[in-house]
Amino acid sequence: MDVTLTADDLAFRDEVRAFFHDEFPEDIREKQDRGIPLDREDMVRFQQLLHKKGWAGVNWPVEYGGTGWNIVQKYIFSSEMAMANAPEIVPFGLGMVGPVIYTFGNEEQKQKFLPDILASKVWWCQGYSEPGSGSDLASLKTKADLDGDEWVINGTKTWTTLGQYADWIFCLVRTSSDVARRQEGISFILVDMQSPGLTVNPIITIEGGHEVNEIHFENVRVPVGNLVGEEGKGWTYGKVLLEHERTGTAGVHRSAFRLEKLREQAATSVRGGEPLANDNNFMRKIAAVEVELKALEFTELRTLAAVSSGKAPGAESSILKFKGTEIQQAIDTLFMEAAGYYALPFVPQQFRFDYPEDEFIGEGSETKTALKYFNYRKASIYGGSNEIQRNIVAKHVLGL
Repeated sequence: MDVTLTADDLAFRDEVRAFFHDEFPEDIREKQDRGIPLDREDMVRFQQLLHKKGWAGVNWPVEYGGTGWNIVQKYIFSSEMAMANAPEIVPFGLGMVGPVIYTFGNEEQKQKFLPDILASKVWWCQGYSEPGSGSDLASLKTKADLDGDEWVINGTKTWTTLGQYADWIFCLVRTSSDVARRQEGISFILVDMQSPGLTVNPIITIEGGHEVNEIHFENVRVPVGNLVGEEGKGWTYGKVLLEHERTGTAGVHRSAFRLEKLREQAATSVRGGEPLANDNNFMRKIAAVEVELKALEFTELRTLAAVSSGKAPGAESSILKFKGTEIQQAIDTLFMEAAGYYALPFVPQQFRFDYPEDEFIGEGSETKTALKYFNYRKASIYGGSNEIQRNIVAKHVLGL
């Protein structure tokens, strides 16, 4: 693929670079650079800054407020955003439910939901996985029964990322069990998180963070107008959403940024009186990951080019997902190796603004390295486990 930048492309790159240099809020930048988790207000404020600039709907059609960017502009924006260490856009509204609504929703749903999603005025979360229904999502049991002009939902969703912040949740629910295939009885429904009977219970992850949740539905009543598209077609809509989610988990530019930081770490870390960068074995491992990352980058570009021409990501999204997350985990492992025994301590206080600056050690040593390593063990599972993604590739690409 030809990725040579034209004069217009370079001008666009300079505009994006200047934006992240001049308008990126300093308090959010400091948190990002120091590895301090962002709160809800930080993430919303950053996304609303992008919206004000007209850069929120990167992949949205122009008629719904999207940027209208071509494939090269999207590539440039993603690269500059990563190199600036700006926060990733929370995907559940802008990257997931928004595209489902403007593709399959009715006109009333588009007018009601899309403007607030684009402006990050409403926080969404995803209700797919259930206890016992993760990789085999078609086995989900959360049920929605029609009662007059309302759906009554009962069941449990789990691993709901950032659900503690959410105003709305989009769910796959079973609306019929009398079907030939399990997938045919699943529908896509939008639920207000303030609905009576809906409760959110935190799940504390291995590194001690509250990132995911379990959501319980007990006779939660939802207007019939919150059903997106046709009843029983939710599996089709959910697959389209997951294909886009998997494409986004490749994280090529974020991985490139982290590799650059890893090289900096190697140049300053001393092992046996020598910089780690002088260790040919360690640097060979970095080079091997860089080669894989470059191959993944071109695969992503080909996939994005296909999407820009109106095609769905297809099985390529599975390749991006499992390879991208494997590379992310390989980088985590290299940071642990670079940190050595300094990666062992767990110091939660390090992630507070009042922690002494001269005692803070960022990614590449101590707490940050261990936390990221533990947390990102999940990367090979979310969005569909990597084993399942390999099965998809074997079936749809290799014909096995």
